[in-house]
Amino acid sequence: MFAEDEAALLVAAARTAAELDALVERRVAGEPLEHVLGWAEFCGLRIAVDAGVFVPRRRTEFLVRLAVDLAAPGAVAVDLCCGSGAVGAALAAALGRVELHAVDVEPAAVACARRNLAPAGGRVYQGDLTEPLPATLRGRVDVLVANVPYVPTEAIGLMPPEARVHEPRAALDGGPDGLDVLRRVAAAAPRWLAPGGHLLIETGERQAPAALAAFAAHDLAPRVAHSDAVGATVVIGTRPVGSAGACGSAGSAPS
Repeated sequence: MFAEDEAALLVAAARTAAELDALVERRVAGEPLEHVLGWAEFCGLRIAVDAGVFVPRRRTEFLVRLAVDLAAPGAVAVDLCCGSGAVGAALAAALGRVELHAVDVEPAAVACARRNLAPAGGRVYQGDLTEPLPATLRGRVDVLVANVPYVPTEAIGLMPPEARVHEPRAALDGGPDGLDVLRRVAAAAPRWLAPGGHLLIETGERQAPAALAAFAAHDLAPRVAHSDAVGATVVIGTRPVGSAGACGSAGSAPS
Protein backbone atom coordinates (compact mmCIF):
# COMPACT_ATOMS: atom_id res chain seq x y z
CA MET A 1 0.00 0.00 0.00
CA PHE A 2 1.27 3.46 -0.90
CA ALA A 3 1.83 6.11 1.76
CA GLU A 4 -0.92 8.23 0.24
CA ASP A 5 -3.40 5.39 0.62
CA GLU A 6 -2.40 4.83 4.25
CA ALA A 7 -2.75 8.54 4.97
CA ALA A 8 -6.25 8.58 3.48
CA LEU A 9 -7.30 5.64 5.65
CA LEU A 10 -5.94 7.28 8.79
CA VAL A 11 -7.71 10.55 8.00
CA ALA A 12 -10.98 8.69 7.45
CA ALA A 13 -10.58 6.83 10.75
CA ALA A 14 -9.94 9.93 12.86
CA ARG A 15 -12.79 11.98 14.27
CA THR A 16 -10.64 14.86 15.46
CA ALA A 17 -7.25 16.35 14.68
CA ALA A 18 -5.93 15.10 18.00
CA GLU A 19 -7.11 11.59 17.23
CA LEU A 20 -5.43 11.75 13.83
CA ASP A 21 -2.18 12.81 15.46
CA ALA A 22 -2.40 9.82 17.80
CA LEU A 23 -3.05 7.40 14.96
CA VAL A 24 -0.17 8.77 12.91
CA GLU A 25 2.13 8.54 15.92
CA ARG A 26 1.27 4.87 16.37
CA ARG A 27 1.87 4.14 12.71
CA VAL A 28 5.19 6.01 12.64
CA ALA A 29 6.26 4.01 15.69
CA GLY A 30 5.90 0.85 13.58
CA GLU A 31 2.53 -0.50 14.64
CA PRO A 32 0.79 -2.37 11.79
CA LEU A 33 -1.68 -0.22 9.92
CA GLU A 34 -4.41 -2.78 10.56
CA HIS A 35 -3.88 -2.54 14.33
CA VAL A 36 -3.98 1.24 14.13
CA LEU A 37 -7.21 1.23 12.11
CA GLY A 38 -8.71 -1.67 14.02
CA TRP A 39 -9.58 -3.60 10.86
CA ALA A 40 -8.15 -5.31 7.79
CA GLU A 41 -9.66 -5.91 4.37
CA PHE A 42 -9.84 -9.63 3.54
CA CYS A 43 -11.80 -11.27 0.74
CA GLY A 44 -13.81 -8.06 0.38
CA LEU A 45 -14.76 -8.05 4.06
CA ARG A 46 -13.79 -5.62 6.80
CA ILE A 47 -12.33 -7.84 9.53
CA ALA A 48 -11.84 -6.45 13.04
CA VAL A 49 -8.20 -6.81 14.09
CA ASP A 50 -7.24 -5.80 17.61
CA ALA A 51 -3.73 -4.95 18.81
CA GLY A 52 -1.74 -8.10 19.46
CA VAL A 53 -3.75 -10.18 16.98
CA PHE A 54 -2.27 -11.73 13.84
CA VAL A 55 -3.07 -9.61 10.78
CA PRO A 56 -4.69 -11.65 7.97
CA ARG A 57 -2.49 -11.71 4.86
CA ARG A 58 -3.90 -11.15 1.40
CA ARG A 59 -2.16 -14.31 0.15
CA THR A 60 -4.38 -16.33 2.48
CA GLU A 61 -7.34 -15.38 0.28
CA PHE A 62 -6.04 -18.17 -1.99
CA LEU A 63 -6.63 -20.67 0.83
CA VAL A 64 -10.19 -19.41 1.15
CA ARG A 65 -10.87 -19.74 -2.58
CA LEU A 66 -9.66 -23.34 -2.56
CA ALA A 67 -11.77 -24.19 0.49
CA VAL A 68 -14.87 -22.62 -1.05
CA ASP A 69 -14.39 -24.72 -4.19
CA LEU A 70 -14.28 -27.88 -2.06
CA ALA A 71 -17.21 -27.04 0.19
CA ALA A 72 -20.92 -26.48 -0.30
CA PRO A 73 -23.64 -24.52 1.49
CA GLY A 74 -24.44 -26.25 4.75
CA ALA A 75 -20.92 -27.67 5.09
CA VAL A 76 -19.34 -28.24 8.48
CA ALA A 77 -16.16 -26.14 8.58
CA VAL A 78 -13.41 -25.76 11.18
CA ASP A 79 -10.88 -22.91 11.19
CA LEU A 80 -7.83 -23.79 13.31
CA CYS A 81 -5.26 -21.14 14.33
CA CYS A 82 -8.07 -18.78 13.38
CA GLY A 83 -6.52 -15.52 14.59
CA SER A 84 -9.07 -12.80 13.91
CA GLY A 85 -11.41 -15.34 12.29
CA ALA A 86 -10.84 -13.87 8.83
CA VAL A 87 -10.74 -17.21 7.02
CA GLY A 88 -13.87 -18.48 8.70
CA ALA A 89 -15.73 -15.23 8.07
CA ALA A 90 -14.78 -15.33 4.40
CA LEU A 91 -15.89 -18.96 4.10
CA ALA A 92 -19.25 -18.15 5.66
CA ALA A 93 -19.72 -15.13 3.39
CA ALA A 94 -18.93 -17.15 0.26
CA LEU A 95 -20.97 -20.24 1.12
CA GLY A 96 -23.96 -18.41 2.56
CA ARG A 97 -24.75 -21.15 5.07
CA VAL A 98 -22.17 -23.11 7.04
CA GLU A 99 -21.75 -24.75 10.44
CA LEU A 100 -18.61 -22.94 11.51
CA HIS A 101 -16.23 -23.66 14.39
CA ALA A 102 -12.95 -21.84 15.04
CA VAL A 103 -10.07 -22.24 17.50
CA ASP A 104 -7.10 -20.18 18.60
CA VAL A 105 -4.75 -20.39 21.57
CA GLU A 106 -4.46 -16.61 22.06
CA PRO A 107 -7.17 -14.95 24.23
CA ALA A 108 -7.00 -11.69 22.26
CA ALA A 109 -7.51 -13.56 18.99
CA VAL A 110 -10.46 -15.52 20.39
CA ALA A 111 -12.18 -12.32 21.52
CA CYS A 112 -11.60 -10.76 18.10
CA ALA A 113 -12.77 -13.85 16.20
CA ARG A 114 -15.97 -14.03 18.25
CA ARG A 115 -16.89 -10.55 17.03
CA ASN A 116 -16.05 -11.33 13.42
CA LEU A 117 -17.82 -14.70 13.33
CA ALA A 118 -20.93 -13.74 15.31
CA PRO A 119 -22.89 -12.72 12.17
CA ALA A 120 -22.33 -16.21 10.73
CA GLY A 121 -23.26 -17.93 13.97
CA GLY A 122 -19.72 -19.28 14.30
CA ARG A 123 -18.56 -20.80 17.57
CA VAL A 124 -15.04 -19.87 18.70
CA TYR A 125 -13.03 -21.84 21.26
CA GLN A 126 -9.81 -21.05 23.08
CA GLY A 127 -7.27 -23.84 23.27
CA ASP A 128 -4.62 -25.90 21.54
CA LEU A 129 -5.63 -26.89 17.99
CA THR A 130 -8.47 -29.46 18.05
CA GLU A 131 -8.40 -29.98 21.84
CA PRO A 132 -11.38 -27.69 22.66
CA LEU A 133 -13.60 -28.84 19.77
CA PRO A 134 -16.76 -30.69 20.80
CA ALA A 135 -16.52 -34.46 20.36
CA THR A 136 -19.74 -34.38 18.32
CA LEU A 137 -17.70 -32.95 15.41
CA ARG A 138 -15.54 -36.06 15.06
CA GLY A 139 -15.99 -37.59 11.62
CA ARG A 140 -18.30 -34.74 10.50
CA VAL A 141 -16.00 -31.96 9.27
CA ASP A 142 -16.23 -31.32 5.54
CA VAL A 143 -13.51 -28.66 5.38
CA LEU A 144 -10.79 -28.07 7.95
CA VAL A 145 -8.67 -25.00 7.22
CA ALA A 146 -5.58 -24.10 9.22
CA ASN A 147 -3.43 -21.03 8.69
CA VAL A 148 -0.74 -22.47 10.95
CA PRO A 149 2.51 -20.68 11.86
CA TYR A 150 5.13 -21.83 9.35
CA VAL A 151 8.10 -19.49 9.74
CA PRO A 152 11.20 -21.43 10.89
CA THR A 153 12.29 -20.30 14.35
CA GLU A 154 15.66 -19.00 13.18
CA ALA A 155 13.94 -16.82 10.56
CA ILE A 156 11.69 -14.97 13.02
CA GLY A 157 14.37 -12.36 13.64
CA LEU A 158 14.47 -11.57 9.91
CA MET A 159 10.79 -10.70 9.74
CA PRO A 160 9.65 -7.04 9.55
CA PRO A 161 9.19 -5.44 12.99
CA GLU A 162 5.48 -5.03 12.25
CA ALA A 163 5.15 -8.80 12.51
CA ARG A 164 7.79 -9.93 15.00
CA VAL A 165 7.14 -7.11 17.48
CA HIS A 166 3.39 -6.61 17.22
CA GLU A 167 2.00 -10.06 16.41
CA PRO A 168 2.00 -13.03 18.82
CA ARG A 169 5.02 -15.28 18.38
CA ALA A 170 2.75 -18.31 18.54
CA ALA A 171 1.15 -17.15 15.29
CA LEU A 172 4.51 -16.97 13.50
CA ASP A 173 6.94 -19.57 14.87
CA GLY A 174 6.57 -22.97 13.22
CA GLY A 175 9.56 -24.61 14.91
CA PRO A 176 12.96 -25.57 13.47
CA ASP A 177 11.73 -26.23 9.92
CA GLY A 178 8.46 -24.31 10.20
CA LEU A 179 6.30 -27.43 10.07
CA ASP A 180 5.83 -28.42 13.72
CA VAL A 181 2.22 -27.25 13.94
CA LEU A 182 1.38 -28.46 10.43
CA ARG A 183 2.45 -31.99 11.40
CA ARG A 184 0.28 -31.91 14.52
CA VAL A 185 -2.75 -30.78 12.54
CA ALA A 186 -2.17 -33.44 9.89
CA ALA A 187 -1.97 -36.08 12.62
CA ALA A 188 -5.22 -34.98 14.24
CA ALA A 189 -7.28 -34.23 11.14
CA PRO A 190 -8.39 -37.77 10.17
CA ARG A 191 -10.33 -38.11 13.44
CA TRP A 192 -12.37 -35.01 12.62
CA LEU A 193 -12.81 -35.12 8.85
CA ALA A 194 -15.86 -36.71 7.28
CA PRO A 195 -15.16 -39.33 4.61
CA GLY A 196 -14.12 -37.31 1.58
CA GLY A 197 -13.47 -34.27 3.81
CA HIS A 198 -10.55 -31.96 3.16
CA LEU A 199 -7.72 -30.44 5.19
CA LEU A 200 -6.15 -27.27 3.76
CA ILE A 201 -3.02 -25.66 5.22
CA GLU A 202 -1.04 -22.71 3.92
CA THR A 203 2.72 -23.23 3.91
CA GLY A 204 5.90 -22.09 2.18
CA GLU A 205 6.61 -23.29 -1.35
CA ARG A 206 9.91 -24.88 -0.29
CA GLN A 207 8.18 -26.62 2.60
CA ALA A 208 5.56 -28.23 0.37
CA PRO A 209 7.36 -31.58 -0.21
CA ALA A 210 7.78 -32.17 3.53
CA ALA A 211 4.19 -31.07 4.13
CA LEU A 212 2.96 -33.54 1.51
CA ALA A 213 4.84 -36.32 3.29
CA ALA A 214 3.26 -35.34 6.62
CA PHE A 215 -0.22 -35.53 5.11
CA ALA A 216 0.46 -38.87 3.43
CA ALA A 217 1.83 -40.31 6.68
CA HIS A 218 -1.63 -39.91 8.18
CA ASP A 219 -3.53 -41.40 5.25
CA LEU A 220 -4.61 -38.10 3.75
CA ALA A 221 -4.43 -38.09 -0.06
CA PRO A 222 -2.29 -34.97 -0.61
CA ARG A 223 -1.82 -32.43 -3.37
CA VAL A 224 -0.35 -28.95 -3.66
CA ALA A 225 -1.93 -25.81 -5.06
CA HIS A 226 0.13 -22.70 -5.77
CA SER A 227 -0.72 -19.16 -6.84
CA ASP A 228 2.03 -17.18 -8.51
CA ALA A 229 -0.19 -14.12 -8.44
CA VAL A 230 -0.16 -13.82 -4.64
CA GLY A 231 2.82 -16.07 -3.82
CA ALA A 232 0.73 -18.56 -1.87
CA THR A 233 1.13 -22.32 -1.45
CA VAL A 234 -1.55 -24.55 0.04
CA VAL A 235 -1.33 -28.26 0.78
CA ILE A 236 -4.64 -30.10 0.54
CA GLY A 237 -5.27 -33.52 2.06
CA THR A 238 -8.44 -35.54 1.52
CA ARG A 239 -9.65 -38.28 3.82
CA PRO A 240 -10.42 -41.26 1.59
CA VAL A 241 -14.02 -42.44 1.58
CA GLY A 242 -14.23 -45.63 3.60
CA SER A 243 -11.16 -44.92 5.76
CA ALA A 244 -11.36 -45.42 9.52
CA GLY A 245 -10.39 -41.83 10.22
CA ALA A 246 -8.56 -42.64 13.44
CA CYS A 247 -5.00 -42.14 14.54
CA GLY A 248 -5.07 -44.54 17.47
CA SER A 249 -7.59 -44.41 20.28
CA ALA A 250 -9.44 -41.23 21.17
CA GLY A 251 -7.51 -40.97 24.38
CA SER A 252 -4.06 -41.28 22.82
CA ALA A 253 -4.38 -39.57 19.47
CA PRO A 254 -2.63 -36.20 19.17
CA SER A 255 -4.78 -33.11 19.32
